[in-house]
Amino acid sequence: MAVLVTGGAGYIGSHMVLALLDAGHEGVVVLDDLSTGFDWAVPEGVKLVVGDVADQALVTQTILQHRIDALAHFAAKTVVPDSVADPLGYYLANTAKTRSLIEAAVRAGVKHVIFSSTAAVYGEPDISPVPEDLPLKPINPYGRSKLMSEWMIADAAAAHGFSYVVLRYFNVAGADPKGRSGQSTPNATHLIKVATQAALGQRSRLDVFGTDYPTPDGSCLRDYIQVSDLAEAHRLALDHLRSGGESLTLNCGYGRGYSVLEVVEVVKRISGRDFEVQLCPRRPGDPALVVAEASRIRERLGWQPSHDDLEAIVTQALAWENCLDKLHRI
Repeated sequence: MAVLVTGGAGYIGSHMVLALLDAGHEGVVVLDDLSTGFDWAVPEGVKLVVGDVADQALVTQTILQHRIDALAHFAAKTVVPDSVADPLGYYLANTAKTRSLIEAAVRAGVKHVIFSSTAAVYGEPDISPVPEDLPLKPINPYGRSKLMSEWMIADAAAAHGFSYVVLRYFNVAGADPKGRSGQSTPNATHLIKVATQAALGQRSRLDVFGTDYPTPDGSCLRDYIQVSDLAEAHRLALDHLRSGGESLTLNCGYGRGYSVLEVVEVVKRISGRDFEVQLCPRRPGDPALVVAEASRIRERLGWQPSHDDLEAIVTQALAWENCLDKLHRI
């Protein structure tokens, strides 16, 4: 049997593919429209199907042709401020297309689903760290679009008998320690990505949005999870489901946070370069403090992160930016 990785040519999806290959999985198929992903991010020997996850005929054909029993769904739009400006685009990409994908998967007999969700479903939590059973109150269309998909998957699973794991990401960062993949989207908004680009002179400055939040230094505070650790969580979720495990909803984070200004200082120190930092007003839809209560994923999946080190994460991100710079010169 095989696993279909939607968005597998993108940032997190490509690391999931690497985690599967590293663990000896041979049946891996990628479905990606390459709108933000890259065909070169798909390892040699892995089948790449170029297309839309909402194309039910294509999804059905791919599932049947490759004997897919599990779906890992990463394809999505993920930028909070963009979701505020373009809510209908986000509900289309993240909710309507997920509905079409799940319907095709159910009809084609897929037994297991792993869904890429987000801490944005919690909104502005009034406790920290944030447990999975906290009331869900997303404050932006991105979070709402993902929560609606969570509900759809749970309802479809109850009706049609497949099992699922929903993984709620906190802030994903870093790159494959072996240098095989990383955050490659040129205009990405991830803080560490932007800060490393500023350090390398690829951006004129770094904007910090909001310095009056109720945090120690006034800037937003986040739980940064290294992308290979996150991919390993997905691999363990797949093993859990294939071995008959129950459906789960789990946070993916380390359980401690760093502020935006702290991250900026680490990037400056690791890179050995100063760069301009512009303090700006808050962005719509940004909560002040989001840190994971991350004990459940360790208990239920046996997840043991290997890369919980902000300096190492920044070092990986810098190395990947240098790699991309060389690729662009070729």
